[in-house]
Amino acid sequence: MSGTVTNNILRSSGVIAATAAGLNWVSTPVTSSTVTVESGNGYWINTTSNAITITLPSSAEKGDQIILIDYLRTWGTNEIIIDSNGLNYQGEADTFTVEYTTSGQSLNIVYSDATKGWIPLDDDVTALEPTAPPTQRAIFGYGNSGSVTAITNLVNSSGVIAADVTGVGTARQDLAATGYGGDKAIFAYGQGGGYRSMSNLVNNSGVVAADVSGVGTARANPAAVEYGGDKAIFGYGGAASNFSLTNLVSNLGVVAADVTGVGTARASLAACRYGTGTGIFGYGYNGSALSMSNLVSNTGVVASDVSGVGTARWELAAAEFGGDKGIFGYGDTGSTSSLTNLVSNVGIIAADVSGVGTARKVLAAASYGGDKGVFAYGDTGSSTSLKNLVSNTGVVSADVTGVGTARQHLAAAGYSFSA
Repeated sequence: MSGTVTNNILRSSGVIAATAAGLNWVSTPVTSSTVTVESGNGYWINTTSNAITITLPSSAEKGDQIILIDYLRTWGTNEIIIDSNGLNYQGEADTFTVEYTTSGQSLNIVYSDATKGWIPLDDDVTALEPTAPPTQRAIFGYGNSGSVTAITNLVNSSGVIAADVTGVGTARQDLAATGYGGDKAIFAYGQGGGYRSMSNLVNNSGVVAADVSGVGTARANPAAVEYGGDKAIFGYGGAASNFSLTNLVSNLGVVAADVTGVGTARASLAACRYGTGTGIFGYGYNGSALSMSNLVSNTGVVASDVSGVGTARWELAAAEFGGDKGIFGYGDTGSTSSLTNLVSNVGIIAADVSGVGTARKVLAAASYGGDKGVFAYGDTGSSTSLKNLVSNTGVVSADVTGVGTARQHLAAAGYSFSA
């Protein structure tokens, strides 16, 4: 060895202990339920699928150091458990249970001596997650205007709906749409000449791409929502029967294979974002109208049914507003409705609010302008191009005569970080 070594501890064995800056970071995140770690290393601990037991070295010398980091902010869902492997941990024997259960936490431990053993030098929590800039624009697409269509209409950051754009891809109705990749969107599934599993990506300028052969069960009337900041999930829907399956969408817009769903199989439901990186499916139809909901975690896991609040209905729409809340609106309760239900930033659906504007069903909704929403189009007894804007406090405005071809059974999603 040449050069000068400073601020390092010389162990009794004659080996120089690594400093924090000299730690070796193990490149592959740990996902297995158990792992034995080594001194002088840093580890990314990914507990998305399961809790992980961390076994420390069976022998250690003063100055030995190990760093553990919550790779995907999931320790609050699936904890890590420290097995000190016969050595003390903060002065307590190995028989004591040591758990870390806070999302976003990092743990930096240093070995002291046989009395105190391993001592946390830091056990900090990163309180704030990075958040993408808010969605500024939206797109309404496809639907039925007397026949199935592929036309789209862009929405600017002020909520103004633009004239028709000739669509790309297979004309269809009863599809779903959502954002993905932070600033892009995807339309998928639907029916038109049969049930479809195809998708069409939308870039961050609002340009719709050609058909992509879909993955998973062809179906109509699913719902879709973004999660985790840059990914998405399509869920539920129906064909010969209703489904509870889901399909995840990567941050590149790739639709994954079917995942057996959780909760009641149903169709003609709606979904929107709430909180930070989380979503909610709500309402729907499975032989009768429903008011249940299913939350979606920031890792795309769908939770079990929650009994809904408010009037059971289907063929409604939903959008995010206020940056972290949502709104379900309109739909069919046995007759067309203009009811709305707000969703809190922890996913709780509030009681009915008497709606503003013309009652209708099979409409679509999306977020726009960073913190607002828009409901548009639908069936009032005939196809319409009406819209209703939603403020950043969840207040629905009066009808505005829409632009573009009146239609129903369409879908909408937010896109673009640029106003």
